[in-house]
Amino acid sequence: MTATLAHEPALDSPLTIGGRSFRSRLMVGTGKYRTNNDMVRAIDASGAEIVTVAVRRVDLDRSKEESILFHLSPDQYFLLPNTAGCYTADEAIRYARLSREAGFNDFVKLEVIGDRETLLPDAEGLLLATRELVRDGFKVLAYTTDDLITALRLEDAGCAAVMPLASPIGSGLGLLNPYGIRTIKRRLRVPVVVDAGVGTASDACVTMEQGVDGILMNTALAEAQDPPTMARAMRLAVEAGRAAYLAGRMPRREVAVPSSPLRGMLE
Repeated sequence: MTATLAHEPALDSPLTIGGRSFRSRLMVGTGKYRTNNDMVRAIDASGAEIVTVAVRRVDLDRSKEESILFHLSPDQYFLLPNTAGCYTADEAIRYARLSREAGFNDFVKLEVIGDRETLLPDAEGLLLATRELVRDGFKVLAYTTDDLITALRLEDAGCAAVMPLASPIGSGLGLLNPYGIRTIKRRLRVPVVVDAGVGTASDACVTMEQGVDGILMNTALAEAQDPPTMARAMRLAVEAGRAAYLAGRMPRREVAVPSSPLRGMLE
């Protein structure tokens, strides 16, 4: 038993965003599920503590069984409102404030989409909305591209976390720019949570191996043939990627190196 415990992964610090700490580094969304039962089972299997809800797209009446919020107890999950579907800073600010009036907390996952085809964010609108919401007392988690300059400006604007994409929303293409994500993580002081584009468990593992603080995903779970099983796979992948990052990978070499010691070989 002692030997087993000696090989447990190195102790990790909790993920802390805006003064709140979480054990799980996997965040999940609530959209696109075939049924609410699929959603509930997948979220449970994911082990996620943070669950994000699109304020503009869900019925905010928790008393209706058909409402997503009916199935998500704030005592069990940290419900993170988001501004998905907002195309201007004014829209995003309005829906963030609506979420607070509807009983959510002061956190918001901020989306200001700049292009309807690619769903890439509008950097100018994002910065404008961030500054206004931070002044209004919100803790802003901003969805952005993998552009370092925008990420730095979002941090300067007061974001509690910056959320660069792995690849476009709903694409499932996985991590397209690991160098860019590593650079953002290295340069920012606030948590970096990769949002969007992760398609399967290997994508999640590779993303976490870049050293980021967490991943948020939705479509990869909701559109899986078996959402709860995919959610469990994502949970394990996030944990594996994080453990591998903490353990430190071996150096890459372009020459072969014998895996056995050369000393003491028989002549």
